[in-house]
Amino acid sequence: MGLTKQYLRYVASAVFGLIGSQKGNIVFVTLRGEKGRYVAVPACEHVFIWDLRKGEKILILQGLKQEVTCLCPSPDGLHLAVGYEDGSIRIFSLLSGEGNITFNGHKVAVTSLKYDQLGGRLASGSKDTDVIVWDVINESGLYRLKGHKDAVTQALFLREKNLLVTSGKDTMVKWWDLDNQHCFKTMVGHRTEVWGLVLVSEEKRLITGAADSELRAWDLTYLQEIDDLEEPDPKKIKVSPGIQDTPEAEDGSLEVDETPEDRILSCRKAGSIMREGRDRVVNLAMDKTGRILACHGPDSVLEIFCILSKEEVQKKMDKKLKKARKKAKLNSSKEEEDLEVSVAMSLQDEIQRVANIKTSAKIKSFDLIYSPHGELKVVFLLQNNLVELYSLNASLHTPQPVRISRITLGGHRSDVRTLSFSSDNIAVLSAAADSIKIWNRSTLQCIRTMTCEYALCSFFVPGDRQVVIGTKTGKLQLYDLASGNLLETIDAHDGALWSMSLSPDQRGFVTGGADKSVKFWDFELVKDKNSAQKRLSVKQTRTLQLDEDVLCVSYSPNQKLLAVSLLDCTVKIFYVDTLKFFLSLYGHKLPVICMDISHDGALIATGSADRNVKIWGLDFGDCHKSLFAHDDSVMYLRFVPKSHLFFTAGKDRKIKQWDADRFEHIQTLEGHHQEVWCLAISPSGDYIVSSSHDKSLRLWERTREPLILEEEREMQREAEYEESVAKEDQPTVPGETQGDSYFTGKKTIETVKAAERIMEAIELYREETAKMKEHRAICKAAGKEVLLPINPILMAYGNISPSAYVLEIFKGIKSSELEESLLVLPFSYIPDILTLFSEFIQRGSDVELLCRCLFFLLRIHFGQITSNQMLVPVIEKLKETTISKVRQVQDVIGFNMAGLNYLKRECEAKSEVMFFADATSQLEEKRRKRKNRKKMILTLT
Repeated sequence: MGLTKQYLRYVASAVFGLIGSQKGNIVFVTLRGEKGRYVAVPACEHVFIWDLRKGEKILILQGLKQEVTCLCPSPDGLHLAVGYEDGSIRIFSLLSGEGNITFNGHKVAVTSLKYDQLGGRLASGSKDTDVIVWDVINESGLYRLKGHKDAVTQALFLREKNLLVTSGKDTMVKWWDLDNQHCFKTMVGHRTEVWGLVLVSEEKRLITGAADSELRAWDLTYLQEIDDLEEPDPKKIKVSPGIQDTPEAEDGSLEVDETPEDRILSCRKAGSIMREGRDRVVNLAMDKTGRILACHGPDSVLEIFCILSKEEVQKKMDKKLKKARKKAKLNSSKEEEDLEVSVAMSLQDEIQRVANIKTSAKIKSFDLIYSPHGELKVVFLLQNNLVELYSLNASLHTPQPVRISRITLGGHRSDVRTLSFSSDNIAVLSAAADSIKIWNRSTLQCIRTMTCEYALCSFFVPGDRQVVIGTKTGKLQLYDLASGNLLETIDAHDGALWSMSLSPDQRGFVTGGADKSVKFWDFELVKDKNSAQKRLSVKQTRTLQLDEDVLCVSYSPNQKLLAVSLLDCTVKIFYVDTLKFFLSLYGHKLPVICMDISHDGALIATGSADRNVKIWGLDFGDCHKSLFAHDDSVMYLRFVPKSHLFFTAGKDRKIKQWDADRFEHIQTLEGHHQEVWCLAISPSGDYIVSSSHDKSLRLWERTREPLILEEEREMQREAEYEESVAKEDQPTVPGETQGDSYFTGKKTIETVKAAERIMEAIELYREETAKMKEHRAICKAAGKEVLLPINPILMAYGNISPSAYVLEIFKGIKSSELEESLLVLPFSYIPDILTLFSEFIQRGSDVELLCRCLFFLLRIHFGQITSNQMLVPVIEKLKETTISKVRQVQDVIGFNMAGLNYLKRECEAKSEVMFFADATSQLEEKRRKRKNRKKMILTLT
């Protein structure tokens, strides 16, 4: 059957006008060996790397469809972990910009990411209340930690011990022993949500920020001498996920009894630091050196504190003691030579307030970096689509923060409410509440910025040298693009000027406003007061007074009719020449927000807040079709030039294309993460620009690829199936209780496809094995060798054996999806898999991968495997071969490690240079000795 009508597909081309989105956090990244110059910011589904010195975007990390919610750079500075709205995590290489590792474990948005000291493990917290620890090197999940009752806000690894501390909106701070994956202590000293925590003073103090103006400090004591304590009976101790401390005592300290968890750590409240802000802590962070602590609330002030060293604290206490003695001598009545004066050390003596940094707008997130010279750099992602960098010298007594750089050119401070294309399809105008920007469509660079009032509608004046803006206060503003100057401001309407429409003869335009009037304007040339030359201006010619507020106006292409949308949910059609009433289009239940007339004047399409789009005939005003277009209000509607196809934009974040002749939905453009406010179609129809509440502008391009509606519907059904797979309940593991912390994966369409590939490979192995048996029987009966036809799949893999093909399939599955893929396999395939594993391990091929699969299968199918007598010899054989082969692998690794240590010692002996941590520790010791020598010389002289 031939194609009756062919459409062309529109695809996403670029995202611009966005500096940083609001859901994620900003972080410093190291590129080209430079620290403090480059920052990574979330930009909807992408991550932008900005050069703060040049103010340029140097790298875009292309993400998934979901919005970025969390960023965390690795300790080596080579990778960036990115958390998404759907709970997935991707790890990008900052050298290549590619994301090679993907983790799927959380059900909803990732709220916290943190690497351990070496960068081998990654802890992620989510709104689903779970904490998952991932093995970055092996690309797999280690364990899931359940215990929080609300969203996890922060997670931190301890450097010296294998412990993890997490905070949540459930007011709890939990300590986890990662050796046996259980919560051994829960701190209940908070009355509100805990929004952040940091470890200071060599991890001997914990500072937490909650929903009040207090920063609470907790002293941590790690108990090393376990043997000195009485060993409790393990049968009588039941470890539950969250053994709680007792509440706060009257003095504010925690009354901690001798409980089994105190064998690892005990915690007591040390005091509080009062913040200047009265609202909750939004972010609490510390630099890598552990010297500077900073926090902010939902306002525009960042408070900076300094963690003093032991020497500085001692020096400060000596001064206080000296002052106290001096004061005691003055106050004492008797002359005593030796006065016993004691000074108590408070928390304020150890943590000192440095300065406050006030930014130009409310702070969304920040990151800081502290140099050894005392310079502190703080970068802010602000809530108005802005990045600012401040610097201050923390070593001074009263440091003054200085703003070094600011990234503003790449976007508006508020939502873009109107868009327009120039007649040559090259320039794009975007206007928001405070500014107008002109963009080059091909380079996506901002070429002109002009200040304006709150813009609602706009268009390019014919000739593309001037633009006209309609504002919320009812003014018309005329700008010259060459100079960027405001030429004229005219008070057009008493209320908001909602809509403008350029006349088809290009000699004037019409405006509609909230003052219940439609006004007609003509262009004219007037003498400029400042120069002798003439400039463009506008003059009002006619006014049409109506009974309701005007929401939208539109000329017909022949300029005979004018369509006016009113607040009473109707659209009235008037003759342009006489302004007489022609037609009334009624049927919408809520006001018509947008409308457009086709190029031939035959159709008018109206979009309303009732989520419907109606297509009318302009001859008699009859409704051809009513379409349920969006799940929320239809905000914008435009016909594609020279066609009966039109686009609609809605508050449901989608842009849809429709056929006004066949009344069919053609395609949906998904990409925006918030309400879509407006869109503009280029005069050629090849490009679309849309704006959204997520502050991004998106460019869509028409390709030459034909779009067949049946295929599009099939793709939609597949997408719906993939979403349903992700929303299904996770399969249960036999013998696993509710809330067990073993399994870390999540069922996705990729894991289902991987399981299908395994099943297909086993089926092929069975078929090929049966064929080989038949072939042997035929050869034996014939008494000669008969040619065996080779399977084309095996031939494509290099003419390998069926068993080797199964191994290739297992090796091709991503490490992070392996367990989930094995979990959904039916048991009928397990005996064949175990037999093949025995063969592979005996050969010594991929022992680590096969042992991982083997142990997981034995765990989830333990009951059925042990009750199957046919599998007993296979399991016995696996037991022998696995132990011996794993020992061989251990021996190889041990030999390699010994060889590397030998080479390290040889290199050190030859070059007399110490490697890695040994070198840094020895250098620190040498510096301390030099300082002590200098002090001794000074005292002697």
